[in-house]
Amino acid sequence: MQLSGSPVDFIVAFLAGFLASLTPCVYPLIPVSAGYVVGNAQNSKVKGFCLSLCYVTGVALTYSSLGVVAVLTGSFFGKISSNPLVNLMAGLVIVVFGLAMFDLFHFDIGLHLKVPQIKKRNYLSALLLGLVSGLMISPCLSPILGSILAYLATGKNMLYGILMLLSFSYGMGLIFIAIGTFGSGVAGLPRGGRWMHVVKRICASAIVLMGLFFMYSAIRRF
Repeated sequence: MQLSGSPVDFIVAFLAGFLASLTPCVYPLIPVSAGYVVGNAQNSKVKGFCLSLCYVTGVALTYSSLGVVAVLTGSFFGKISSNPLVNLMAGLVIVVFGLAMFDLFHFDIGLHLKVPQIKKRNYLSALLLGLVSGLMISPCLSPILGSILAYLATGKNMLYGILMLLSFSYGMGLIFIAIGTFGSGVAGLPRGGRWMHVVKRICASAIVLMGLFFMYSAIRRF
């Protein structure tokens, strides 16, 4: 199976995940979630890294499965997925997600699951915790993730979809891995504040622009 698109897409997805981790709905929760890892790392940076990596991998697996579903949905419609009208609708959906990130309205599709506590020296528990946490999609994260899924549903192949969501997930988990490895006192880690809302607006603007470009490209094909 060959990749479709540019390798730059994966860098963009990674950066999108990192920026998503800096938004008001995600960033304040990172130290809380990382506390499960730090509390079981027994002052071992190696163990802390492995536990946090297992957790983020669990999140990545959950989001990658969503990417597979999105790609399969596009493949199911076959040639319809290459229709300019379908791409126009996908662009419109992406714009709507971007506007939602400006707090004009909200998407609340979280499952509100209770996060289990990681048992000591249990990497499988860290992985399972990540799988469950991946389902707890916050309103701030939903527009970014939804935009990626809408893009994948326009006809990208499965490998491309998996790698896109893996890049996004590991970008979002970068700070979590840093805290899990070095503890909550990671040098240079800023406290939450108004800057998170600026990051959120930047993400929202990027999503809207991406959706508009997608719509413009589709219109030119009519």
